[in-house]
Amino acid sequence: MKLFYLKFKSIAFIAIFVLTTDVSFSKESNVQLLKPNWSFDGFFGKFDRASLQRGYQVYKEVCASCHSMSLLSYRNLAEEGGPEFTVEEVKAVASQFEVTDGPNNDGEMFQRSGKPSDRFVSPYPNQNASRAANGGAYPPDMSVLVKARPGGSDYIYSVLMGYEEITPENIKLEEGVYYNKYMTGNKIRMASPLSEGVIEYTDGTKASQEQMAKDVVSFLTWAAEPHLEARKELGFKSVIYLLILTILVYLIKKKIWLRIEPKV
Repeated sequence: MKLFYLKFKSIAFIAIFVLTTDVSFSKESNVQLLKPNWSFDGFFGKFDRASLQRGYQVYKEVCASCHSMSLLSYRNLAEEGGPEFTVEEVKAVASQFEVTDGPNNDGEMFQRSGKPSDRFVSPYPNQNASRAANGGAYPPDMSVLVKARPGGSDYIYSVLMGYEEITPENIKLEEGVYYNKYMTGNKIRMASPLSEGVIEYTDGTKASQEQMAKDVVSFLTWAAEPHLEARKELGFKSVIYLLILTILVYLIKKKIWLRIEPKV
């Protein structure tokens, strides 16, 4: 019984540690990453709906011309825990895109307006076309980009904010390559995508570089982990359950040992 109690105590401790610890670092870079005050950080963190909606606007107007999000459907924008656009807004968003569908009754493919059930339309038909349009560099799909990079949200935000005009003497840049303080190897083929006034937010928020970077990274974080809020809620309930179970096991153990006479 004592061993049983110690096991549950250990499980409860590990669960609390995992769910409350915020790990944000890059194994491939010695530079300290920028760490904005993310609304979704922490044990009870949640996504800022307004920020997610602005982040989608940044993606659509700045990033979508090169980067795909092939794992995301337009209807996801209306789901609970995400940007939570209305159904009508999602229909309007999807209808702005042309989707290749078919074959029809004649065996031919055809173009139609997008529907909420469609995946995000890619800017290029395939990877080769993407590389050809970007000087040989392949703009990565952004669906799970945050989860795929060490440092996660902090790393993507830092890269967006890490462009510098002055290049250190020990770094030689090839044509079409830019210096970035936080990028692995400090070289990146993508020019700085964000600058003050590059877009105008529909909700009236000032579109500073910092604000746009934070909003679009929040959106990409949600895209990579759309069930983050539900997971945290489940984790909280699990911890409470384990704590209650630990207390009950301890009380049972005490009651059992009270019946045992100590040996003289």
